Amino acid sequence: MKKIFLSFILLNCFLIGACSTAPRNYQEITEQSLLQDRRSREAILIDKNIEMEAYSELNSEDDLPSQCHFTITAYNGAVLITGEAPSEELKKKIIAIVQVAPNVKLIHDNLTIAYPSDSSSRANDQLITETVKVALDQIRTMPDFDPAMIKVITENGIVYLMGLVHRDEGTIVINVTRLQPGIKQIITVFEYVD
Repeated sequence: MKKIFLSFILLNCFLIGACSTAPRNYQEITEQSLLQDRRSREAILIDKNIEMEAYSELNSEDDLPSQCHFTITAYNGAVLITGEAPSEELKKKIIAIVQVAPNVKLIHDNLTIAYPSDSSSRANDQLITETVKVALDQIRTMPDFDPAMIKVITENGIVYLMGLVHRDEGTIVINVTRLQPGIKQIITVFEYVD
């Protein structure tokens, strides 16, 4: 019986490891990202580290993952925090934890005081995000524009757009996004290069 149980555990560990889609090497991610990004290699790595550090700290708290829903998105040192916290106290705790993560330059606090959204709402948000990304991929009027430069985050029908863009690119991205169905509001968190 012990041998069967041990074999089952070893097999399970092997399968979990084999199915992992988590990147194993920042170098791979960075090389891919650099082709489509205006940030430097160092900035991309710093942003990924900010997100990992923030999630690690937030998830180590007993009350936050069980009572709140939060999304942390870093771009060029600016951190967008979206989601829901059921109380002002928990919201402040999330912000305080993210604020002290290394290399955070600025916090965009878009957490709402509410109970965490349900799976249906999150699935709808994911659909909106994908729809916006597909629409941005259809932009052909700007020669140096790559839609992969724009981070699209959706929470409760509100679309957040992040990226390092020229003003004319930002305007076109907003106008294309505005035409997509199901969007309640668009909030830009662009950093303009001109």
